[in-house]
Amino acid sequence: MNSAAWHARIVCGKEVGAGFLVSPRRVLTCAHVVRWSGTSAVTVTFPNSRELGPVTATVAVHGGWAGDAADPGDLAVLELDREVPLEPAQFAPPDTELGSVIEELGGPGPELDAPVLVAYGFPKGYDEGMLARYQAVPGALVSDEWRQLEAVTAHGQPLAPGFSGAAATLADGRVVGMVSTVAGARDVRVGRMLPTQVMVRYWPELCELVPTSEHRPDAVRRLYTLVRRAVAEGVDCDPNRLYVAAVGPFGPPLPEGGFASLGAAAGYVQWEVPGTEAVTAFADRLRELLDAPPVRPATPAWSPILVEIDHSGAGPDQFTVEVSAYRDGHRRRVGSHRLPRTAVEAYVQERIDEAFTQLAPGAEELLTFVLPREWLNEPVAHWECGADDATPLGCAYPLVVVDRSRHRSGRLRHQLAKKWQKLDACPGARLHRVDCGIRERPPSLRKRLRDDDADLAGFSFPPGTGRSHFEVGLNTPVPVLLWPRTGCTDTAHDGPCSGAAFLDELAATVAGVPPAELPRHVMALRETAAADDDPDRHWARDVQLLWDDPRCFPEPVAGLHSPVA
Repeated sequence: MNSAAWHARIVCGKEVGAGFLVSPRRVLTCAHVVRWSGTSAVTVTFPNSRELGPVTATVAVHGGWAGDAADPGDLAVLELDREVPLEPAQFAPPDTELGSVIEELGGPGPELDAPVLVAYGFPKGYDEGMLARYQAVPGALVSDEWRQLEAVTAHGQPLAPGFSGAAATLADGRVVGMVSTVAGARDVRVGRMLPTQVMVRYWPELCELVPTSEHRPDAVRRLYTLVRRAVAEGVDCDPNRLYVAAVGPFGPPLPEGGFASLGAAAGYVQWEVPGTEAVTAFADRLRELLDAPPVRPATPAWSPILVEIDHSGAGPDQFTVEVSAYRDGHRRRVGSHRLPRTAVEAYVQERIDEAFTQLAPGAEELLTFVLPREWLNEPVAHWECGADDATPLGCAYPLVVVDRSRHRSGRLRHQLAKKWQKLDACPGARLHRVDCGIRERPPSLRKRLRDDDADLAGFSFPPGTGRSHFEVGLNTPVPVLLWPRTGCTDTAHDGPCSGAAFLDELAATVAGVPPAELPRHVMALRETAAADDDPDRHWARDVQLLWDDPRCFPEPVAGLHSPVA
């Protein structure tokens, strides 16, 4: 077996870079190498195994790189469209690139006996590849993200364009990092790499592949196999309690803020807790939970297509739009772009159609718009499917909105997940009304929703009319909120109104509907309203559904100061 067979050349649009195979279908590279994956194909070749031919790939994991050279998260995981029969790369323990410190008696101070690192890249004119030799600079990481590299000689191959995404390897071929910043025009002797302890921040699954000195490889494999199974099966497991049980009463205390995910807790136990007992205890307890008899269905049936919209920071009219799809519990990025507000709808139409190619055959699609709070009343359900199809998105697919701040809150995700565990066995949820004219103060509404353990809240007015009341609904773990996009502009009036009529109709139509089925039920309501003889006057024409089940959107969230932070 060719020990260099796992080195990969990657082409995406006009961008050429490198990468390396880490499993039969996964290749690691830089996010900027595949920055055009939304509009251009990603093609992977293995120069030392030419008989395999080109292999197409999709971006399965994106590290969050925002587009500038100094932005963090410049990592992407590619999923090949077929397995390749090659031995994947092997990793060295963290910080191996620094070698050992030697201090000569009477000398000026410690020196670093840093090993020579080799990168296999593809500069212009060398499709077969070239090798560059560099050494890691000791000391702190640059911006807590990059290890600086300096050339071994002044006359060798520099880290030119085409080396981005290349594995930085020791003499024995083990990987210690990934080249992310190539040499500049002013100094071809300097570059940067993402060391493995930074790479795992953006892809926690890598923890399983990077060895640690204390833990046996089979124990680490068992740990992450159980974590993946627990996430896939939706096991009701609090990562904070699991951590405390694993380390025992005399172990390191729970870090401030706790853990937002099971993977974050597992990574912290592996990398930060001394000894091997905690890893074994964590895995054993997780196995017990997995083997416990199921009480209720735990895995949501939906396969979301996620449309995330947020302010880009480049100006009040500039927004970042990212579209992705979930398959087998993994998020597959379809495209991301910075756009003016007027261009958002057209971009979303194109990417949604492409996202369907990422879903498993027979999957139940759920179109989910994750929106900033001021966009929650946006008529996304009325956006057309495309330039050649005027069907409203809300009539073509089950469509829901999610508040972006709530979607990113570890506290609310945890509380909502517990709520949904109970709702799985619920034949129908009772509508908790928030009417005009009742003059209920927001603190009183919050107490009512908590005391009643509300699962479904209906508002008679849009968010802009009673913002403080809506804030209560969003910041309280109520899984489902419904409201009319148009209607009352003042909640302080007396007497009947269109909003009260809306809630009367809504209460009757959702009675007995399982909460998990509400997206499909509301889609049917929208179709009925659109087909009415007078659609503009139908009560359900502008119904907006905020439906928030965190189990549908598994995120490998990491935290704290561990390598998975």
